[in-house]
Amino acid sequence: MSQTPLSYKDAGVDIVAGDALVERIKPLAKKTMREGVLAGIGGFGALFEVPKRYKEPVLVSGTDGVGTKLKLAFEWNMHDTVGIDLVAMSVNDVLVQGAEPLFFLDYFACGKLDVDTAAAVVGGIAKGCELSGCALIGGETAEMPGMYPAGEYDLAGFAVGAVEKSKILTGQNVKAGDVVLGLASSGVHSNGFSLVRKCIERAGSNTPATLDGKPFKQALMEPTRLYVLNVLAALAKHPSTQEASGIKALAHITGGGLLENIPRVLPDGLAAHLQKGSWPQTELFAWLQKTAGIDDIEMNRTFNNGIGMVVVVDAAEADSCAATLRAAGEQVYTIGRIAPQGEGAQVVVA
Repeated sequence: MSQTPLSYKDAGVDIVAGDALVERIKPLAKKTMREGVLAGIGGFGALFEVPKRYKEPVLVSGTDGVGTKLKLAFEWNMHDTVGIDLVAMSVNDVLVQGAEPLFFLDYFACGKLDVDTAAAVVGGIAKGCELSGCALIGGETAEMPGMYPAGEYDLAGFAVGAVEKSKILTGQNVKAGDVVLGLASSGVHSNGFSLVRKCIERAGSNTPATLDGKPFKQALMEPTRLYVLNVLAALAKHPSTQEASGIKALAHITGGGLLENIPRVLPDGLAAHLQKGSWPQTELFAWLQKTAGIDDIEMNRTFNNGIGMVVVVDAAEADSCAATLRAAGEQVYTIGRIAPQGEGAQVVVA
């Protein structure tokens, strides 16, 4: 018995759509090109040469996703900013060790490829790379019928940065008396969205029209702030060396919030004492706290709660470092000091 031939498209994979997406991506990726790129999108592997201005380059890598924030992107048909989130989650992480992000790779997986949706997502990825001085030099688009519901996709990203071996930020020279600066977040960023979605479900039709002057949905989908260029400039101006003490440690406030991320960059025996009320609680975080009915401890352990990056700096340099960051456009708050830990936790908010 003769059977009708089956093509890959009949099986649910559209090679033509994939090729169309690549053509849409190429001009976006081209805008992110920088020194060091030898071969980008189109080859089997992307080539990158570490810039010769590095004397003893150490590569720093990071990988992350966007989490359940994607569920809101699907529900609200808002796909143009989650790519920025994807980039920010990785480049902000490699920045913490003093590294300059060099290049980025992305992975986009779906059940059936919608070229317009995928192009919107990758457009956000390219924008995030461009705003971080990081080249988008490769990635993978996987169309896998039956693996994802219609209209849904998943994202993963991978960033590689470089730092001079002598300038790696380890936090080991942090000492009691150092000042803790907090850089404002742009919103929830990309952590805690399983609870955010529960809050939206609980509020039902009683969600506010606006939060912090933005439409409700936009306020929640506001992409993760990219701290890279401003913080790298501050590191160059306020280094921590044998001759001078400037910025000693950075902490990207992601999953686990302030309470679990700051200890990752503190030496044993020291704690960060943060002053409650030293930075403002936005309408967005106030709404989340009230709707969820959670205490301050849970807020500071689940969300960034308004602080997306923490800078630990020598007390003598704190004011000038804060001024440098403010001049670059960051909202900077002096949120605490480093002190001996004693018997308590490594982060105390009081």
